[in-house]
Amino acid sequence: MERERAYLDHNATSPVRPEVAEAVARALVALPGNPSSIHREGRAARSAIEAARVRVASLAGAAPARVAFTSGGTEAANAVLSGALRRRDLPAPTRLLIGATEHPCCLEGHGFPGDATEILPVDEHGALRLDVLEARLGALAAEGVTALVSVQAANNETGVIQPLARVAALTCQHGALLHSDAVQAAGRVSIARNISGIDALTLSGHKLGAPKGVGAILLREGATLAPGLVRGGGQEGRLRAGTENVPGIVGFGVAAETASSSLAEEATRLAGLRDAIEAGVRARAPDAVVFGAGAERLPNTLCFAVPGLKAETALIALDLDGVAVSSGAACASGKVSRSGVLAAMGVDSTLSAGALRVSLGWNSRQEDGESFLAAFDRLVSSLYKRRERAA
Repeated sequence: MERERAYLDHNATSPVRPEVAEAVARALVALPGNPSSIHREGRAARSAIEAARVRVASLAGAAPARVAFTSGGTEAANAVLSGALRRRDLPAPTRLLIGATEHPCCLEGHGFPGDATEILPVDEHGALRLDVLEARLGALAAEGVTALVSVQAANNETGVIQPLARVAALTCQHGALLHSDAVQAAGRVSIARNISGIDALTLSGHKLGAPKGVGAILLREGATLAPGLVRGGGQEGRLRAGTENVPGIVGFGVAAETASSSLAEEATRLAGLRDAIEAGVRARAPDAVVFGAGAERLPNTLCFAVPGLKAETALIALDLDGVAVSSGAACASGKVSRSGVLAAMGVDSTLSAGALRVSLGWNSRQEDGESFLAAFDRLVSSLYKRRERAA
């Protein structure tokens, strides 16, 4: 009989929460109507969507009317960064300033021309260089150029939390728009205190324990997207046409409410588990390097490398040993390539080639951390033995 596996890859996808699965199953059966229909079945489906909208809005302290559901975080980010984001008091943005450690859905999914896009550097800890941002915003404002700034709330690989409140203050001061990819941060740390200065926030349900295939855009009062994301009908306030994914949206709402209700307690619990794993890694591999250790990080994320240990080798060995983690540079093909995030932080390519990411979530237990450390111990013991033989 196969032993229970330790799943430590919540930043890729968090398993569906039991209460979410129940809500989705009920919606599949009990809500057969099209939410745009005016009959009883249609009104019931519409009511379920609006209830979920309230729950998702609460993640960021936003007004429910400012939430538009999408197929996920990638679609949401692509739409916001297509050049369609507008604000009543500003001209349309013609320049994109985007952080060097942003997710590929932002770095590669935006719609601005290359000569209208500027990459903002980060420091060695992965935090955005605010001095560079301030200088560029000031220069563009002096030229009469309206900029759109895109900065993650927290990094998906390292867990580094960006100083969004200070970024928002700078964009406000210089008449720029601000988008934040909050996919990893929402439900793990509070983002409500920052929403007032952000024109568009993008979210994804499956990082919270909701089904895959549902996300959202939260727009600040006065901000809009023109034209709509998908043209056709008048769904989602005419921002995104097409019949809504009712069961997925219902599940997203339940996951958002559950995460919000235990945010502080869960952050403390996960930080404790993360710190215990980090201490265990350092004890077993004293030369391990933890990325982003000098910055504020998400409580659930640990990204590190051990010199001489390749990510490909480690991921396979850990998987065979019953532990699921990711490389800091996993791409859509499932292969491992050099991390652009770590490159932007100035990490040597040889070291970054061994980056591993442990990410915890709602069903992570102390036993999972112990299973990881036991498997990691066997892995690095073999590495150090090879070093000794080669010496």
